[in-house]
Amino acid sequence: MKPVVRSLLETDLYKFTMWQALLHSHPGATGEYEFRCRNEPAYPLAELKDDIERELDHLCSMMFTEDEVAYLRGLRFIKSDFADFLTLFRFQRKFIEVTTDGPHLRIRAAGPLVHVMGFEIFVLYIVNELYFRRFDGQAAISEARVRLQQKIDELRAFGDEPARANPFEFFDFGVRRRFSGEWHDEVVQTMARELPQYFKGTSNVYLAYKFRMTPIGTMAHEYLQAHQAFGTRLRDFQKSALEDWVQEYRGDLGTALTDVVGMDAFLSDFDLYFAKLFDGLRHDSGDPVVWGEKALAHYVKLRIDARTKRLVFSDALTVPKALALYRHFADRVMTGFGIGTKLTNDTPYPALNIVMKLTRCNGQPVAKLSDEPSKAQSTDTTFIAYLRQVFNHPA
Repeated sequence: MKPVVRSLLETDLYKFTMWQALLHSHPGATGEYEFRCRNEPAYPLAELKDDIERELDHLCSMMFTEDEVAYLRGLRFIKSDFADFLTLFRFQRKFIEVTTDGPHLRIRAAGPLVHVMGFEIFVLYIVNELYFRRFDGQAAISEARVRLQQKIDELRAFGDEPARANPFEFFDFGVRRRFSGEWHDEVVQTMARELPQYFKGTSNVYLAYKFRMTPIGTMAHEYLQAHQAFGTRLRDFQKSALEDWVQEYRGDLGTALTDVVGMDAFLSDFDLYFAKLFDGLRHDSGDPVVWGEKALAHYVKLRIDARTKRLVFSDALTVPKALALYRHFADRVMTGFGIGTKLTNDTPYPALNIVMKLTRCNGQPVAKLSDEPSKAQSTDTTFIAYLRQVFNHPA
């Protein structure tokens, strides 16, 4: 049976951008990541343990090819020393372990942050693809093609609507919970062929490389969470993370993630300095309309023309939800929509809701509070309580 992982490029772009930033600013940091399934699978994930072990062995035998590194060097925000590092990089098997607890699957990666942070996306789609290999793949893909065509038809019909101030643009954000690599290829190629006016890229760097598309992404929660343990006052960790990002990329990759401790706490730190330096904001939890209105009101308060900024939505999007948000905001601000599971794993079989999150950094607990309670992430209830108190976050 073919290995799941096809290339070390096959991960989200923001893994590379965070990796580079942390390698430069905190090369000695350590981190711990833990796997979690938030919903009930059709069969116990513990049954996949041996197959996952084999896939991780394969992952840890791989290296970037010369062509892959050359591709990364061609991205203007990738620096030469980071590309040199990647020519030598190999995942270390000793930093990741797989265990079971009854029917539950446990996966933990711990070690130097720049060596373990990359495991996340690979682990997630390894688990996902192995899980779905036990279902009727032919029936699943047959129905998935029908549903994909329905999305295409809906977007074509949308094209008959009156033009708005800003165009509708969406991206593939679906690598981590996809049905399979082959289906991911087909989805991305089909969207690029059938809807070039709307489909503008993919977070999957391997597919961007393979199909000559634009890779999409900036930062994820772990980047900001890690700054909770980097020695600054906890109240100032978001400012520290954003400042490090600005110094690393100096105008590139200017979309900031807002929900590590909630939108209100983020906006209290996102002052005129950051609001001018960053191109826009990304939504990933809570009511997207409420979030967007708060963002626009904040720009008004700072006397910034929101029409020069972009709001990117990426929380459990479907095509109808993306279009509804576009209609609501498109005349006031530029928008973008990252569609994930409902693009790459829309089949008759319910998708797994799996995550692998940073839980500790430099030996200290870190956490995400989020604007959606089910997305809160920590293994330390005392630290969660402290974080809520510091940022006045509702329980």
